Order: sequence, then structure tokens, then C-alpha cells
Amino acid sequence: MTDEILNDLYGRRILITGGAGFLGSHLVDNLNICDITVIDDFSTVRENYLPSRVKLVRCRSEVYETDEKFDIIIHMAARPSPEDYMKNPVETMLPNSIGTYNMLEIARKNDATFLYTSTSEVYGSADAVPTSETYWGSVNPIGVRSCYDESKRFSEALAMSYHRQYGLDIRIERIFNVYGPRLRGDGTYGRVISRFIIQALEGENLTVHGDGTQTRAFLYVDDWVEATIRMLTLKNLCGETINVGSDKEVKIIDLAKKIIKLTKSRSEIVYTPPRPEDPKRRAADISKAKELLKWSPKTTLDEGLEKTIEWFKMNMRRTK
Repeated sequence: MTDEILNDLYGRRILITGGAGFLGSHLVDNLNICDITVIDDFSTVRENYLPSRVKLVRCRSEVYETDEKFDIIIHMAARPSPEDYMKNPVETMLPNSIGTYNMLEIARKNDATFLYTSTSEVYGSADAVPTSETYWGSVNPIGVRSCYDESKRFSEALAMSYHRQYGLDIRIERIFNVYGPRLRGDGTYGRVISRFIIQALEGENLTVHGDGTQTRAFLYVDDWVEATIRMLTLKNLCGETINVGSDKEVKIIDLAKKIIKLTKSRSEIVYTPPRPEDPKRRAADISKAKELLKWSPKTTLDEGLEKTIEWFKMNMRRTK
């Protein structure tokens, strides 16, 4: 990332909801020239990686009140793990409904730039893969995943309503499967990469939901950070929705085999029942990100996995 892009944020006052989580903590690390306030209730956080320079407010985004002035608001608060959000559907919907409204009101009063971190889940079981921003989605509005999918879709619609009615500078980032160091790997919160890595390092069987032919496209966290900072700083992005992810599909069964190989594990692969309404394919069409952000992923899957595996070797006890 160039200093020129970062310098545009020098001294900016930034409010980040969910900023103590996996993505938020990495973003904060790279915004060390900014005055940052983080709101997080630690409902999905096990370890606090935030530096002491950050002002941390432990509360939910729905109830946060402030008279402070902010230049940028980044609304990241979410429960993004399927195992977690299907067990906590109400708590999942609130930050991406009432929380979004609350943060938009703060942004409106400050005339602040508002970045909403949405998700590829808004596309549901997409018919077109890689999926572009013009695809409107195929989502079950009352299904078991709807607490996450539909609250994210609602938040996008509400944010764009604020843009159209109040002229607020709204930017929506649709994130696809980011991974890297600091991912939690315990129990119900384990995402597929962290779960596989921990299982492989401990010599346990790798658990694949369904037959393993479903695909995902994985983006290393450093690449996500660069794209996100570009979304915050570049001009002429007001009202834009941009995919940030990878366009390189990989089958989950092949991911499991790759992690076994990279960890030199003797683990076997076992199959469990498929998750309900789990999309069969997912990958990002990043043509818009390439054009508007002048960005594309730099880290290969093997490179990113090797870095992530090394981190888990050093920190596995902290993640469980």
C-alpha cells in the first residue's frame, strides 16, 4: 500500500463498530495515523489485539450514544459464522438493523463518510459465479441463514436510502471469505480454514460438511485491508457497492487436502451432513474493484495458508 493513500487519512477521526474482531483488528493495525474509537461488545471476540492508542468502548452498536465528532464511520459489527448466527439469530439481526440505523444517524449528524462492510451472503445461492454487483441475489428471506443474509441486505438498503435522501457519502463493501491470522478456531465459531488448520495440527479428522464439492474463494486478510483503505480514501466512490474478494474458486474437499499437505498432518477427512441452504458455489467478480480501486489480490492461497498455519502453530491455545 502506498504512503500516498494512507496519508489521505492522516489525523482523521474514525469510529469502527466490531473493531476488536478478526477483520477490525487488522484494519486498526494499518490505521495508526488516525484517531480511532472502537465499539465492540466482545460477543464474538476471545482475544483483544487492539493497541493501547485505540479508545475502546465495550457496548453494542444498537445502544451506543456519543456527542463526539467523527470523519469516518465503519460499521463492521456482525456475527458472521454460520454455526454462531444460526444459534443466535436475534442477536445476529440487531447490529445489522437497529445498529446500522444508529450508526447512520451518527454519520448523518457528522456528515461523515459511512463504510458498510457487507457480505457475499447477500447473493445467496447465486446463479452466476463469479458473481458481480449487478446480481440481485437468490436468498430465502425466512430460512435459517436469513438472520445474517437478510439483515445485511436490509442494511445495504437502509444505507443507500440515507445516501439518496440525505446525500450521505455511503460506500458498501461486499466481502468474500477473508482468512488469516487471528481467526478464531474454537467450537461453533470455527470458520472452515481455521477449523481445518486446528484439526490438522492436532491430528484430528477434518470435518467436511456435505460432499465437499461446494466451492469458496478465499482472500488473505492483508489484501482485504488494502482494498478497504482504498475504499475509504479514493474519490468518486460515494454510493458505490464493490465486491472485495477472490475470483479463484476452490472446492472445500481440495482445501482440506491442501491444508493436510501444508501442515504435514496424518489427519483423515470425514464427511458430516451438509449445512442447510449452504450455497454450492461462491466466488467474486472483482472487475469493479480492479477498475475503481485499482486493486486485485496479491497473496496466493498457498502463501496465505502458510502464513496462517504458522500463526496458529504459535497461537493455537489462544484461539480455543
